[in-house]
Order: sequence, then structure tokens, then C-alpha cells
Amino acid sequence: MFYWLMKYVVIGPVVKAIFRPWIVGRRNIPAQGAAILASNHLSFADSIFLPLMIDRPVSFLAKSDYFTGKGLRGWATRVFFKATGQLPIDRSGGKASEASLNTGLQVLGRGDLLGIYPEGTRSPDGRLYRGRTGIARMALEAHVPVVPVVMVDTDTMMPIGRRIPRVVRVGVVIGEPLDFSRFEGMEGDRYILRSITDEIMVALQRLGEQRYDDVYASTVKDRLVQRG
Repeated sequence: MFYWLMKYVVIGPVVKAIFRPWIVGRRNIPAQGAAILASNHLSFADSIFLPLMIDRPVSFLAKSDYFTGKGLRGWATRVFFKATGQLPIDRSGGKASEASLNTGLQVLGRGDLLGIYPEGTRSPDGRLYRGRTGIARMALEAHVPVVPVVMVDTDTMMPIGRRIPRVVRVGVVIGEPLDFSRFEGMEGDRYILRSITDEIMVALQRLGEQRYDDVYASTVKDRLVQRG
């Protein structure tokens, strides 16, 4: 009920009136049943506009930092993320990654939509980077299709580090679902997982025509920090 109020009564109408977002390919979202929405990640705003532009609720795996902020801003961020179905995950790796995987599988097990950013973090420069294989494992274990999604101009509206968004018209492009049922039972094969993940990233690159760089976005961010 809270999700419905936030999307259709409180936040949705205001955001749509100001930014006039557009969408292409809405019909490619399954009308029912579980599916993974695999999106590029340009901005904090991606997790706001994608749920607003489709007819079904979608849960995103969001970094736990968004749920632990202090002060009024921290409270507002926490309330917003919980109200819009975001799920906190620990990105530190190891057992935390396994817990994140299980959280995603629970969403899919309920027959719901799960939003994932295969790159694992926001792009530091607008390029599309190498995907993490967790998405492939989820798709195989849950036996669900993967729907490629491209966010457009959200980085222009709210780039990394900006607190107040620019009034820019942003868009969502949704591609046709990808079926990986031919790999059923192979979720333990790391080469298969890499192949599936790369196929997803190719679909995203073709859909959004971003420049692709075959390195992890987190690696690029670390290099930028080291350069100071």
C-alpha cells in the first residue's frame, strides 16, 4: 500500500510533471511472473525513474549505505528507498555477496520483478563496463528471463556528486527479454556465467549505444581515486 501511495499519489505525479520522462518498449516487461531487469547505471536517479515508468512493482538491490545515513537527509533517503521497494545489500564480497544473491532469489521466488545493475556500481564517466556474474547465476537458479534496460540522460540530470537534479528530460529503453534456459543446470560453471553476463552486456550496449570498456567500473573508480 505504501509503495502504491508513493508511486501513484505522492512522488510519481510530481516527478513525471517536472521531468516528463519517456519510455520505449514497455511491452517487453512480462505482464506477470518473475524476471530480472538488467539496467545500465548512470545515476542515483536510475532507481527512481525505472520503477515509475513501468506498471509492475520492481525491487532493486541497493547498497546498504542508503539505509544507514544520519540526519534528516539520511532519514528521507531511507524512507524513500524502503517505500519504493529497494532492498539493502552489502557489497563487500564473500559471504555478503552470497547473502545478496539469496535476497534477489527471494524476490524472484515470489514471482516479482528484480532490478539489477550488472556493472555493480554507477559508471564514473558514462561508459558501459564489464558485468558481474551474479546476475547470470540468479537467472539460472530462478529460471527467469533477463530484460535489458537502458537509462538515458539520468547522468546529465543528476551526475555523481550532485545533490540537486537538473530539470532534464530522461528516458527508459526496454529491450526484448533474453532467454537463458539453454544453460539450465549450469549455474556452477563460471565460464557459462561469464558468457551469459557478457551476452547481457552486449544487449545493453546495442540497445543504448554506450561505449563499452571491458573492465570493472569499480576498478576504474579505484584508479581515479589513486590519481587524486
